[in-house]
Amino acid sequence: MASADSSPLTTHVLNTGDGVPAARMALSLHRLDSNLKIWNMLSVGTTNEDGRCPGLISRAAFSPGMYKLRFETGSYWDSRGQASFYPYVEVVFTISDPEQRFHLPLLMSRFSYSTYRGS
Repeated sequence: MASADSSPLTTHVLNTGDGVPAARMALSLHRLDSNLKIWNMLSVGTTNEDGRCPGLISRAAFSPGMYKLRFETGSYWDSRGQASFYPYVEVVFTISDPEQRFHLPLLMSRFSYSTYRGS
């Protein structure tokens, strides 16, 4: 994983049902191989106590293309002793200008989620 300061892509996961950061959630970052049409895993991580996962990708490795962040929401809820509807959430997005910074928050409860492009 890249250093936290240099990553052009960040995320923040919030458990909006309980009003707390989603700590200790596993996630992975993938990029689509446009020729083979398969996803290549770039990094894996776990959210910290604040629900953030710094250092997802280095600036040097960040190039134009289609990416996805996969959040292991089912395992997170299981660890809290709660049932949920979504076993995982995949957010697919396109990067056309890798010189920009991108923030991709995930707001979730056991039965819903939303996301947006932040800065």
